[in-house]
Amino acid sequence: MVNTLAEKIRAKKLGALLRDARMVSGKSMPECATVLGVTNRRISAFERGDASPSLPDLEGLAFFFEVPLAHFWGDKSLLSADQEREEELNLSQTSPIRQRIIGDKLRQARLDADITMTDLGEEMGVTTTMIGLFERGERAIPLPVLESAVSLLKIPLSELFDQEGLAGQWFQQQKDVQQFLELSPELQSFIAKPVNKAYLELAMHLSGLSVDKLRAIAEGLLEITI
Repeated sequence: MVNTLAEKIRAKKLGALLRDARMVSGKSMPECATVLGVTNRRISAFERGDASPSLPDLEGLAFFFEVPLAHFWGDKSLLSADQEREEELNLSQTSPIRQRIIGDKLRQARLDADITMTDLGEEMGVTTTMIGLFERGERAIPLPVLESAVSLLKIPLSELFDQEGLAGQWFQQQKDVQQFLELSPELQSFIAKPVNKAYLELAMHLSGLSVDKLRAIAEGLLEITI
């Protein structure tokens, strides 16, 4: 039930944010209705701003859409952010560059292993010409073929992963998040509290010190406590 003008405006904005999150997640209205146990018409009313979900319903939808709950108090469109991300990524331009980088690393690994292009081609079942195309980045390497190559050259596939591009940065962020989630609940809680930021920064500083400097600090602390 929406009464005041401010509440009506808020309901319209919330509806737009709900639709935005649903579109980005690829979920349909019927799927949302099933999750909440309401009718399709009710979901449609939410998105039009004619009605608004309760906080528990909003929490459920955020979980279902896999978006932060804070999105529904923000101003930024997830759909627009996705479109901007696609424009920034621009695979038609970045993929050829990545292929050349991968090819160059394969060539260096082959030279380090003292394997000729002919020998590598025979082991992989492809022509020497094709090996040359791969190494110059002039031909995209199918993943199974790439896996065979790194296996023969005895290098981990991870050495060829993007490290600096937008995709590489995103992969690293996902890895960092996963490592955080693997910590104990107690550690997660400690890290998440802003008041503990100083302790974390101190730990980072100490981790970069040499053993001798750490020993000197420990001896200094011992003298203070004696």
